[in-house]
Amino acid sequence: MTFKQFIGTGDTGIIGIINTVIVPVIFALAFLVFIWGVFKFVANAGDETKRAEGRQFILWGLLGIVVLFSVWGFVNLLLSTLGIMPS
Repeated sequence: MTFKQFIGTGDTGIIGIINTVIVPVIFALAFLVFIWGVFKFVANAGDETKRAEGRQFILWGLLGIVVLFSVWGFVNLLLSTLGIMPS
């Protein structure tokens, strides 16, 4: 196996594994944190401390999603600018 195959964008390369497995799992976790926060916020309408906890989950979930999309977009922009966009 060559270094190019090891790093490559196919399903077996490191970049391919990151793009097809790790990144979607992290996005899913951030989305689940957001959904859990919405659930806690709505389900505990009478308890202000539980609502505040739900609000924190919503905030951190949204923040995680925004940061992930920003980094993902920046990396793709950088790769396409340098002409090394993975195929």
